[in-house]
Amino acid sequence: MLYHLFDYLEAQYNLPGAGLFQYITFRAGAAIILSLIISMLFGKRIIRSLKNLQIGESVRKLGLEGESSKQGTPTMGGIIIIIAILIPCLLLARLDNIYIITLIIATIWMAVIGFIDDYIKVFKQDKGGLSGKFKILGQVGLGLLIGLIMLFHKDVVIRLPMSQVVASQHQIVEVIKSSDKEDLAHVKTTLTNIPFMKKNRLDYRVFTDWLGSGDWVFLIFIPIIITIVTAVSNSSNLTDGLDGLATGVSAIIGATLGILAYVSGNVFTANYLNILFIPYSGEIVIFSACFLGACIGFLWYNAYPAKVFMGDTGSLTIGGIIAAMAILLRKELLIPILCGVFLVESLSVMIQVSYFKYTKNKYGEGRRVFRMSPIHHHYQKLGIHESQIVVRFWIVALILAVVTLITLKIQ
Repeated sequence: MLYHLFDYLEAQYNLPGAGLFQYITFRAGAAIILSLIISMLFGKRIIRSLKNLQIGESVRKLGLEGESSKQGTPTMGGIIIIIAILIPCLLLARLDNIYIITLIIATIWMAVIGFIDDYIKVFKQDKGGLSGKFKILGQVGLGLLIGLIMLFHKDVVIRLPMSQVVASQHQIVEVIKSSDKEDLAHVKTTLTNIPFMKKNRLDYRVFTDWLGSGDWVFLIFIPIIITIVTAVSNSSNLTDGLDGLATGVSAIIGATLGILAYVSGNVFTANYLNILFIPYSGEIVIFSACFLGACIGFLWYNAYPAKVFMGDTGSLTIGGIIAAMAILLRKELLIPILCGVFLVESLSVMIQVSYFKYTKNKYGEGRRVFRMSPIHHHYQKLGIHESQIVVRFWIVALILAVVTLITLKIQ
């Protein structure tokens, strides 16, 4: 809103300082500060309200150190994160930008699913929460929506030299004439960046070429997008098991995605790094700044010992946002590296459950690979303090973020 207001004031009245809002870096900095202020200012009040409503965590007895002290800690604190993301975004981002619109929809969409899940757990006293099939259905719906936007919205394009467009038969949306260089074109395509490869690009159409037409690419593209959204949001949910763990890891991932958004939305850095230049995607920097500020602000209350838990309202939303940003930036193939902590948490559960079932069928008694899953509880069972585990996971997430950025030049 403020962007559009100051854009109008500068155009009509040449208001001094109004031009600052044209700069993504200025608005991103303002977004971080504003989201931090909102989360820290309103966080205390929201926590107090959650306590008054007796919206507390019901802790299962799992034999973990310090679990009894968490009993009754307010949950559904993800509301703080959501408010701290949406308000600065609505104020500082361009609201006519399809990438911002998509991310706002993704935030609200996953927040509703998470809120319903938490509501059933807290107020209906049903520990199972929202039925798994309805939760998955909601995630599939969001993945389908994002996939369709990527395929059909006129502003979701990449810029390529005309020679590459003709050779690859991409759908041209707009031709950009150049007097001294080769003409460029904005095209609709399913091209994405792929790490460690010389050309650094993959077109999903290669998987449907055998059908004789690129029009069938949605058969592979849409399921991949749905799988990514579902996997990342559920992995984020699994990671939210220790004070500050999911929040800190998500903040690091969000900051990295902000950097990726900046280089992908800037023609000079995109060309230098030999990655896809994505017009209009620079606005994602503003959203990632809101996301980063919200996570850090929430960490003020969620760090050990936590005064509030984010609940599924927060964890599912965070995962959905991360997946959506990576997909819109065409960096979804970097998710296994960037979200490596989430991936290991999910794999630990899958390995534990699969091995337990296998050994139970074979030997009549289920056996375990880990002392407990997800893997952060395994380390708790080994006697490592909760805060030490969290900080070490943050360090691993930071290393993975650096590796993710390095992949931009490893080709």
